[in-house]
Amino acid sequence: MPANQPKQFYRGGEAIAALRGGTSGDFGPEDWVASTTTLYGRDDAGLTTLPNGVLLRDAVKADPTGWLGADHAAKFGGDTALLVKLLDAGQRLPVHCHPSNAFASSHLNCRHGKTEAWIVVGTTGSTPTVYIGFRDDVPAATVADWVATQNTSAMLDALNPICVRPGDTVFVPAGVPHAIGEGVFIVELQQPTDFSVTLEWQGFLANADIGHLGLGYDVALDCVDRQGWSGQLDKLVRQTSEKWAPSVDLLGHDADPFFQADRLHVEGSFALEPSFAVLVVLEGSGQLGELEVHKGSTLVVPHAAGELGLTGDLVAIRCRPPVLSAV
Repeated sequence: MPANQPKQFYRGGEAIAALRGGTSGDFGPEDWVASTTTLYGRDDAGLTTLPNGVLLRDAVKADPTGWLGADHAAKFGGDTALLVKLLDAGQRLPVHCHPSNAFASSHLNCRHGKTEAWIVVGTTGSTPTVYIGFRDDVPAATVADWVATQNTSAMLDALNPICVRPGDTVFVPAGVPHAIGEGVFIVELQQPTDFSVTLEWQGFLANADIGHLGLGYDVALDCVDRQGWSGQLDKLVRQTSEKWAPSVDLLGHDADPFFQADRLHVEGSFALEPSFAVLVVLEGSGQLGELEVHKGSTLVVPHAAGELGLTGDLVAIRCRPPVLSAV
């Protein structure tokens, strides 16, 4: 599929261009891969168009069983329950978080919140850093004061900084405040929404109204996970750089209710079981069935394709929807 880079409020995109073999230009810091999701408040921006000119969203809705499999379609209908992005942070992103399923259902009329996960595939700079979860428990009144006064330093200082390298993964449950630092390039899996509660909006968004999803911060801040995470970061951060197998699980079972990701190391051939899947080729070249693939290729695979052979000498990230038994 070609790049799909809707306009964003922050800088980036050079790493995406380098991976995909293009020029950075003004393409943007995010490539929404196999997306059936639109930007918040937009009708069509963010949607993926298939090579035949049909929107992936419409193709899936027209044949949910063929695209997603009978079991997935029985539970989610024509909803892929997955959004995959390439994200290249050309500057630090603001401190923000995302609503849970329960919050989204109650306040946003949507079954999905936005739990997400980051697979680090590249970094630049001496200390590429992500920020995840408050270090210590924070009272609700303190969070509200930080947001009202836009106390950027207090918000950022309250988070756990994690220096990352390629192969690291970070699981980000809904509600957990976070920020991605400059120079971090990730494959991101998430639930298929664009819901963000932006605690640090000044200098990033045009106004505060955009940051609270139209709910007002008095309501929106109820979705923030204010617990301290400093003693349990091993639940969120995994190091997979040294793991080498035909298929390396990247996220563990905590992610199963939301999505699955594995890194495929193909030296010869690897059989992909029938599944809706999104593939991002990071290195090398080969074939998916009869289709030529190479570094930078992004592909969407329908369940109806059946068992496919991935052949050649390559490394790819495979992203799939939730494990149904875990939902």
